[in-house]
Amino acid sequence: MLTITAFAGFAAGSALAQGTLRIGMTASDIPLTTGQTDNGGEGMRFMGYTVYDSLINWDLSSADKPSDLTPGLAESWSVDPADKTRWTFKLRQGVKFHDGSEWTAEVAVWNFEKLLNKDAPQFDPRQSAQGRSRIPSVASYKAVDKYTLEIITKSPDATLPYQLAWIMFSSKAQWEKLKSWDEFAKTPSGTGPWKLAAFVPRERAELVPNPDYWDKKRVPKLDKMVLIPLPEPNARVAALRSGQVDWIEAPAPDTIPSLKSSGFTIVTNAYPHNWTWHLSRAEGSPWNDIRIRKAANLAVDREGMKELLSGMMIPAEGFFPPGHQWFGNPSFKLKYDPAEALKLMKEAGYGPDKPLKTKVLISPSGSGQMLPLPMNEFVQQNLAEIGLQVDFEVVEWNTLINIWRAGAKHESSRGGTAMNYSYFIQDPFTGVIRHLQCNLAPPAGTNWGHYCDPEMDKLFDQVRTTFDPAEQTKVIQKVHEKYVDDAIFLMITHDVNPRAMTSKVKGFVQAQNWFQDFSPITMAN
Repeated sequence: MLTITAFAGFAAGSALAQGTLRIGMTASDIPLTTGQTDNGGEGMRFMGYTVYDSLINWDLSSADKPSDLTPGLAESWSVDPADKTRWTFKLRQGVKFHDGSEWTAEVAVWNFEKLLNKDAPQFDPRQSAQGRSRIPSVASYKAVDKYTLEIITKSPDATLPYQLAWIMFSSKAQWEKLKSWDEFAKTPSGTGPWKLAAFVPRERAELVPNPDYWDKKRVPKLDKMVLIPLPEPNARVAALRSGQVDWIEAPAPDTIPSLKSSGFTIVTNAYPHNWTWHLSRAEGSPWNDIRIRKAANLAVDREGMKELLSGMMIPAEGFFPPGHQWFGNPSFKLKYDPAEALKLMKEAGYGPDKPLKTKVLISPSGSGQMLPLPMNEFVQQNLAEIGLQVDFEVVEWNTLINIWRAGAKHESSRGGTAMNYSYFIQDPFTGVIRHLQCNLAPPAGTNWGHYCDPEMDKLFDQVRTTFDPAEQTKVIQKVHEKYVDDAIFLMITHDVNPRAMTSKVKGFVQAQNWFQDFSPITMAN
């Protein structure tokens, strides 16, 4: 882990540069720089939508409403009304990569090959591990002409635009010059508003503006942005207080009152994110019993956890937060009811005098993980009171992501029957479908728990084949009702995404999104 003293000299020097913003991330390393980032949503926030673009980007300009998709490297897209597996993307003309090469449909195809075609010279296992599961619907792709891309899906899928918003496009010319993704990582080239000027693994990355960015409104105003991995919450707070960084992700909640009183700004907003235990449904898992799943959901004192987090959470009433457009009307009400939880455990053959013992995989920090150690210990105590005895297997965040991709049946899960995972819930595919669809169990996708229910799959098919947004919303509400009524996850809380920063940081608009736009930010003298 990088200590504060390890970068003190660097930080002090950079503090003299007007217009430099230094950010303390929760990740323990600089995210993968080649295009498809690692380190989850935080990796995409800081090294995806900064250095790179997607065909379809997120509109991150508003704090007042949920983010929606917006044209990126594609100016427009449409599905063939006569064949809803055929999509056409009209690409933005005149876009240049950081190395000066041109963005074209041929380059787009080359990028899909780097993720999906193991026989392609540019295939990159590390990027493929991050990106392949994001676009399971893609069957084929081709350049129709220089600025027209065609994508065929395996079946009609109205969620394709959301899937594509995860795919970042790297420079073909830069890779062909270097012939190595390891070398590319040192001098990456995307089309994004920021250029990576330098980085030292586990220590820092320096980004500078791309003055030739195609969207002139999003050319960064800062001179430089510096990313510093600081996975330990108290270390982030100490770095902010000492002036070694200007901004930190996820300050420790118990430090927020004193940070405010010291003149630091705390920014929060609604956030399409939940904090759950993803339950294994593999053979032999105790979570195959709905009584145990419901008992666990009734045993968690969410209001007590809110006190632990100094109010920096929204207690879960489902997989989506209360009031969400996809919430629907579930019949199972998530509340703190230990008496009912004990009753259900007794019906299942367990209780405090005959505990059910199991293991849960957790990480000590990471993208969107809030404060996982004290939060998980709180849940552990709640569950012990009803006869659910949980031991933790603690692994680093990126390792947990790899275990998640491998699935509950894989040896890397080490006998764990659940994992604490924070989920991005801002689109239908990423938010709900990928977790539970039968044919997306690993290695085909990220249905970690190997859940499979034909009724749920039918609902997922309806989501994909319903191209009218209002009607699609009704179907997703039914999906969410089943999520809650079947207690498929242990649903604990929703984050409010606190950030702490000095009063010098100006112009930041915290979007209701996992990703953020750093382009409007300036630093006051």
